[in-house]
Amino acid sequence: MNTWVKVVAIVSVAASLGACSGMSRQDRDTAIGAGVGAVGGAALTGGSALGTVGGAAVGGVVGHEVGKR
Repeated sequence: MNTWVKVVAIVSVAASLGACSGMSRQDRDTAIGAGVGAVGGAALTGGSALGTVGGAAVGGVVGHEVGKR
């Protein structure tokens, strides 16, 4: 089950990146950061929902701040 969750998360992130074409650079960086953070959080916590959501939140904030430059 954990492998399936990871595959779905990766496919979702990859599919959502196609929607980034009309976004500003900061918006795109926020979305990418949230996606990477979600995958990282899921991997680090063994697929826990809390870890995935926490990773997405942290990644989104980091991506948002990186996009300000």
